[in-house]
Amino acid sequence: MSTFKAFRIHEENQKVVARFEQLKLDDLAAGDVVVRVSHSDINFKDVLAATGAGKILRRYPLVGGIDFAGVVESSDDSRYSVGDPVLVTGSGLSETHDGGYSELARVKGEWVIPMPPGLDAASAMALGTAGFTAALAIHRMERNGQTPERGPIVVTGASGGVGSIAIDMLSGRGYEVVAVSGKESSHEYLKALGAKTILARQQLEMGTRALESVRFAGAIDNVGGDTLAWLTRVVDFWGNIASIGQTGGAKLETTVMPFILRGISLLGINSAATLRPVRLEVWKRIATDLKPRHLDRIVTRTISFDDLPGAFAAYLNGSVTGRTVVKIAQ
Repeated sequence: MSTFKAFRIHEENQKVVARFEQLKLDDLAAGDVVVRVSHSDINFKDVLAATGAGKILRRYPLVGGIDFAGVVESSDDSRYSVGDPVLVTGSGLSETHDGGYSELARVKGEWVIPMPPGLDAASAMALGTAGFTAALAIHRMERNGQTPERGPIVVTGASGGVGSIAIDMLSGRGYEVVAVSGKESSHEYLKALGAKTILARQQLEMGTRALESVRFAGAIDNVGGDTLAWLTRVVDFWGNIASIGQTGGAKLETTVMPFILRGISLLGINSAATLRPVRLEVWKRIATDLKPRHLDRIVTRTISFDDLPGAFAAYLNGSVTGRTVVKIAQ
């Protein structure tokens, strides 16, 4: 095709404006692999970028979408051939490089992941950055000694994309999962994914002591702020806390006591900048021992490319549960 459809984000008169445009390949950022995109997804980062609610883009204009999957259209990288099924997540997409909300994407070969056996474009985008982030958190926790036998894992921000997939993955691995959510309407959904216990966020008794009574063997935290501080006080000896999000605030007020008296580990999870060998290993696990069993429940919406602009508002008002897949190719 001489031109193709893309959802491009601009800054005009100091305001973020996003719209569909017809682009040519030369309009895209440089890269050595061109992919014909069939599927993408919506992450909260995509919402912030497209609406201007958060400062995500480092330059303008850029095509939005931090994830995509499809088949190789052309490649100057010997690792990929025309027709190869591939996926790309993170890696600066929709920050410094044109992203996946486009019928064609051009990226660096180093960012491209061959589609693992057991996944296809639709299931890969049902997972996307959210699934990769959840899997990376579990992967790092287990590499640091976490096992199901040590006790329950708590997941905060449980009804979001990362939280939902983390619950499914942890349950499948044999962990007892405790879900923390502020959405009462999501409780049955979380139990269906494998959560054994649901705690209402509004009713948590967090305490104020440097160390509170032990409640969990480890944690995956999507909230930050006071919630993360509370987790440091209630995770058991040698437990791991994977820190992913900051919807509850970026400031962390705690003491050194949980670290030096209980030996807990606080693991920062940066999915966008994960080194390629680890990225390949984690995607292999996503397709095997960490493969979610309930993707059909987690993907609560599949929308067309044309419907993308209207999908962002629900994320900003907090009414979204689960994952949204975007069908780029109709």
